[in-house]
Amino acid sequence: MKRYVSLEEISDGKLYTANDMVRADCLGCNGCSKCCHAMGDTILLDPCDIWRFQKGLGKGAQELLAEGKIALRVVDGVIVPHMKMQPVSEPGQALRHPIGGPGQALSRPIGGPGQVLRHPVTDQKAGQEASAGEGEEKCPFLDDEGWCTIHEHRPGLCRLFPLGRYYEGEGFRYFLQKSECDHPKAKVKVSQWLGIPELAKYEAYVLTWHRIQKQAEELQKENGDEAFARNLNMFLLKTFFLLPYDGESAFYPQFERRLEEYRKIVPEA
Repeated sequence: MKRYVSLEEISDGKLYTANDMVRADCLGCNGCSKCCHAMGDTILLDPCDIWRFQKGLGKGAQELLAEGKIALRVVDGVIVPHMKMQPVSEPGQALRHPIGGPGQALSRPIGGPGQVLRHPVTDQKAGQEASAGEGEEKCPFLDDEGWCTIHEHRPGLCRLFPLGRYYEGEGFRYFLQKSECDHPKAKVKVSQWLGIPELAKYEAYVLTWHRIQKQAEELQKENGDEAFARNLNMFLLKTFFLLPYDGESAFYPQFERRLEEYRKIVPEA
């Protein structure tokens, strides 16, 4: 989801690599869980996230869609899955802290230079003490005490927050969002905060997936035909998401095989 804003507006003005230290460690959060509430349909998932769910939960995209844990939406012309927020039905499940003031937004940027993915917290929810839980929503994998039940297998955007990715040229660097989490923080190496094995492979994969989505968006704009857009989206969705992953096998070889099949129909530009 693209948003054109200046880096200075949303960050500390610095760009970081995986080996840099950044003040992003929330020190365990202590059950705060602000970033797990009121996210709407903005926690977008990528193929690696679906593999993580298969590995950790034994469930793929189709099972999670059927259970209502995830849903589909169109982002920049491309159909992608996202975490489906669930209503908070019990007072004990609600966020125990106010979420800023009216108009405040949470964000996890993934766009190109100056493009960020915004996670709006609506004026209706913002500034409310959510102890009543009325109208509040939370991640479907958040327990009643505000703890993540899939932390080891959590999605990439959850691992990233409160960092974002700033794409430039043939790569990207990380930046710290300066006002999206007011929990006390300590310095931590970016790679340690992400907690992703074989991070270099993961970063290469992130770039590849970014390019696939960008190309799909551009192809649809160039073609201008609804049937073409629908067929392209369904092919991409089936190839990278709906076709079950093997949670017992490494992700990257599986992704490469799918990419090879995808490129037979959609050649690289």
